[in-house]
Amino acid sequence: MSIENQIKDIEAELAKMKYNKATQFHFGKLRAKLAKLKNDEQKRHSGGARGLGYGLKKRGDATVVFVGYPSAGKSTLLNLLTNAESKVAAYEFTTLTVVPGVLEYDGARIQLWDVPGLVEAASAGRGRGKEVLSVIRVADAIVMLLAPRADVSLEEQYNIMLTELINAGIRPNQTRPDIAIEKREGGGITIAAAVALKHLDRKTIIGVLHEFGIMNAEVTFREDPTLDRLIDALSPSRVYVPLLVIVNKLDLLPSGEQEIVQRFDATAISATEGTNINQLRDAIWNRLGLIRIFLKKEGQEPDLKEPLILKAPATVRTICETLHKDVVKNVEYARLWGPSAKFGGQKIGIDFKIKDKDIIELHIR
Repeated sequence: MSIENQIKDIEAELAKMKYNKATQFHFGKLRAKLAKLKNDEQKRHSGGARGLGYGLKKRGDATVVFVGYPSAGKSTLLNLLTNAESKVAAYEFTTLTVVPGVLEYDGARIQLWDVPGLVEAASAGRGRGKEVLSVIRVADAIVMLLAPRADVSLEEQYNIMLTELINAGIRPNQTRPDIAIEKREGGGITIAAAVALKHLDRKTIIGVLHEFGIMNAEVTFREDPTLDRLIDALSPSRVYVPLLVIVNKLDLLPSGEQEIVQRFDATAISATEGTNINQLRDAIWNRLGLIRIFLKKEGQEPDLKEPLILKAPATVRTICETLHKDVVKNVEYARLWGPSAKFGGQKIGIDFKIKDKDIIELHIR
């Protein structure tokens, strides 16, 4: 039986099953088996981006991808934020390939990708969905663009696209499960937990591990996981990406849907009118979790035009490792100016945590 048919059979069985304590073990094993099959299927489609002929490479300090229903205004927004020339038209599926552009933000260069519209059943292949999702997986952040439509509400758009992302192994605004799994040669499964496990019993945990082919391991839980979180911990193909929700066409937004902006903590804009575009730039930067560090040489002024862009949290050690692998071995100390400094020129060590717009002077032995 093909992987696709096995997936359909398991999904049909799960749809009929009620989840409770009595069915938890069998339900868990089925979900684990389903996840493993989907992981195998994901591997088969890992070349999807090449299949569309994207051939894109990540450039700049970070890469952000725009996702949204067709005609949500992604192309208009990309052209507004960058120097890209994404085709704009009033009909759906205008964007047939990925169109890149670069957002310049206070010395940082953020690559933005406009991809074809993401629709229901995209993860099953509809509308070139698997190819589109394979591109989304490599982004550093996702901007989900919602816009008023006569046929689909903002909330429905959000739920449909979120479901497709999750089905593709993308975990927006989630952290990696805090579960350590150390395989060993024998001894079966041993379980240690730093917190009370309220969602899963021992039998279900072991059953899920067995479905993934793990018969001997020491498993340490530092969180109380749901079944989904346990399966995610066993699935190396999962990616964890920040998500920013944007509501476009603010000028056309019906009064009944305005509360969705607050509920989704969304940034409301109008790409055609240019409303709140600077606010959007700030929101993209903040969601990426990056910081700008200015370097200076002793006795000279810092270069405030070319910051070093780092992922927070970061330390002086992070700076050294970013510059060159040998720098960390030779740096004696650093001096600090800026938001983190108690006073100008403060002497700090290599593991000092730095903040956005700090100025650092490295002293090499």
